[in-house]
Amino acid sequence: MKIYTKTGDKGTTGLFGGTRVPKYHLRIESYGTVDELNSYVGLIRDQDIDDISKSALIKIQDELFTLGAMLATPPEKEILKNGKERLNIPKIDISSIEFLEQEMDTMNEQLPQMTHFILPGGHQTVSFCHIARCVCRRAERLSVSLNEEEPIDGSILIYLNRLSDYLFVLARKLTLLLKADEVKWIPKKL
Repeated sequence: MKIYTKTGDKGTTGLFGGTRVPKYHLRIESYGTVDELNSYVGLIRDQDIDDISKSALIKIQDELFTLGAMLATPPEKEILKNGKERLNIPKIDISSIEFLEQEMDTMNEQLPQMTHFILPGGHQTVSFCHIARCVCRRAERLSVSLNEEEPIDGSILIYLNRLSDYLFVLARKLTLLLKADEVKWIPKKL
């Protein structure tokens, strides 16, 4: 299989189902940002972190590929002429969301109570989590905007919202495990 197809040389790309759209289309921005997020999640997974977190991150990366495929399929192309779904893969659903919630609950049991906002940083690995969290929030904003133009599966929006929370909690967990400083944001008084 060749990597280059030359079909995008004039600034368009194909969605699942064959529809061609400009590369700046909101649908492309949405799943392109999910792809960027997936790369940052891989960067976190490549760090010297615990096996439980690595295993969770692999599952998340797999689900981000699924989420991207869901975003790359316009609603009018989801069902084939024979009545079957175009994407013959398990979709992001409530179990995907519950996995993130359970992981956060487990991590939170080991963490000190949060009393202030926290400045991103303290350790390179923790900073990667915060960057991924910010990219996740951007993917969520773009997906919300896309949903206003063309309906998308509601599980996508919920999943991205939970994933940004998960990445924040993971940053706190790794701060603790890596014995890094968690710097509280305390606003200066006037």
